[in-house]
Amino acid sequence: MDVRQRPSKPIAAADSSGKLKAKHSPSTLKYYVEEDPSLKVPASLYFVNASVICAFFTLLYYLLSRWREKIRSASPLHVLSAPELAALLAFAASSVYLLGFFGVEFFQSLLLRPSSDIWADDCEEEKVVSVVAEGVSQKSPCGQALDDETLKLEFDPVKPAAPKAKAVETEKWDEPIGLTEEDEEVIASVVAGTTPSYSLEKKLGDCRRAAAVRREALQRMTGKSLAGLPLEGFDYESILGQCCEMPVGYVQIPVGIAGPLVLDGQKYSVPMATTEGCLVASLNRGCKAIALSGGASSVVLRDGMTRAPVVRFSSAKRAAELKFYLESPENFEALSSVFNSSSRFARLQSIKCAIAGKNLYLRFSCSTGDAMGMNMVSKGVQNVMNFLEKDFPDMDVMGISGNYCSDKKPAAVNWIEGRGKSVVCEAVIKGDMVRKVLKTSVNALVELNMLKNLTGSAMAGALGGFNAQASNIVSAIYIATGQDPAQNVESSHCITMMEAINDGQDLHISVTMPSIEVGTVGGGTQLASQSACLNLLGVKGANREAPGSNSRLLATVVAGSVLAAELSLMSAIAAGHLVQSHMKYNRSNKDVSKASP
Repeated sequence: MDVRQRPSKPIAAADSSGKLKAKHSPSTLKYYVEEDPSLKVPASLYFVNASVICAFFTLLYYLLSRWREKIRSASPLHVLSAPELAALLAFAASSVYLLGFFGVEFFQSLLLRPSSDIWADDCEEEKVVSVVAEGVSQKSPCGQALDDETLKLEFDPVKPAAPKAKAVETEKWDEPIGLTEEDEEVIASVVAGTTPSYSLEKKLGDCRRAAAVRREALQRMTGKSLAGLPLEGFDYESILGQCCEMPVGYVQIPVGIAGPLVLDGQKYSVPMATTEGCLVASLNRGCKAIALSGGASSVVLRDGMTRAPVVRFSSAKRAAELKFYLESPENFEALSSVFNSSSRFARLQSIKCAIAGKNLYLRFSCSTGDAMGMNMVSKGVQNVMNFLEKDFPDMDVMGISGNYCSDKKPAAVNWIEGRGKSVVCEAVIKGDMVRKVLKTSVNALVELNMLKNLTGSAMAGALGGFNAQASNIVSAIYIATGQDPAQNVESSHCITMMEAINDGQDLHISVTMPSIEVGTVGGGTQLASQSACLNLLGVKGANREAPGSNSRLLATVVAGSVLAAELSLMSAIAAGHLVQSHMKYNRSNKDVSKASP
């Protein structure tokens, strides 16, 4: 039977009252379509088809297995035994039967395909089907006459009607308030590709308006909603040309406060921007244990940002000559003068070189005041490169950065030589505080630190990762204070040490972090929210009296916070409380999909 043939009998007809009258009794009505008894398939035919299909695959398996045995034994394939001949004939007969039963209709459907006019006629007939209810005429589209509306009958059907199909909800996107006709024209030009999205700020002269227009154009081009992404309440002028290009809104990250952290005799409330439950609470507990034990102390070992260009010569000998020239103390004063002329805060500290064949990598290190200093050191390096071209005209500068710096990548050179601020922070935790606040023992912490942070990290081949969760704290503080989150990679280099002192009664804990890259001016530090967090720590902006002291203080706060977090997390692991605390504070029972934006 051709399954595409459709009955042309009318389903129902409307009377003068506007209701549909069924043409069949309720006992024979099934979803408003009368069943045709002639279409029923006899049960014997099911049995015959099943038997033939089983025989087909059984014979196929038998013949293939016999073929494999003949190949293995090198027997001629054309010599057939009586069972093999019978199996071959039965296989051919079953194949002919299956092809005749299932294949004829299939080939007919391909060769005798009805024209598209037949389908068009059927569709037109269905389009005129209408449901008249309470004086309102509702027309159903083709193919939906029986699905979209429930027919009203003069009797109650024995069986309930099929459930009404749910309408597909189209995604509605957020429409910014205040779009004018001129804005609509600009949106249309952006969607059409005639106006570049990046030029809206310059074209409109209003950063907030440009963000709204870009946002609406993006929604129309992608068909995706940005309703949950806030647009209002942000100063888009403050990020123009320095923080973010082509903005369409801003992401909200909650900021928690841990502390007070008692460090070097001062108390600090530590802001943390994070979406990880337990993190702020864990740091807060560590701060409490440190405060009750007398506080922590810190030392800044080094303070120097690095940049390492790569240059190429025609021979390794010429590359070595430049290496000797740069590392000679006699030339350092001239090079330093050229470098320092690029900024009133940049001060060249050292130049270390490494050769790879005829390629030379020059690692410049300099102090940068209260700025993180990447742009500052790059300007100074460019001045030196221009100066060196006079004495080394055959030098080919391949790149201002040759990855020997090394920025935003884990590297042994940062772990050994340091980059940014190198800080060590320590504290002595009293045994009573270990037991009462941290709920563990000194010996358990010392043993776990050796097995986890030291041995376990060595087994993993860690590079600067001899700690429990330094990256958690560094990332949260960096986001809250406007630092570069990508520099969390090298800034989280940390080794945590624990030792039992005073006859095993107290715990000495320290963290050594050789490459904390922070600044209190420039970049995201000038944004209102991040500036408020820096102000909370007392390090907002530049220190005019002692340039660089604010950024160094921020680095010590980062290290002190890592110390407290290491103490708390290691205690939770030693006491077996880690999973319990995360199940309690890091798993929400709320249906966030229903939360209003």
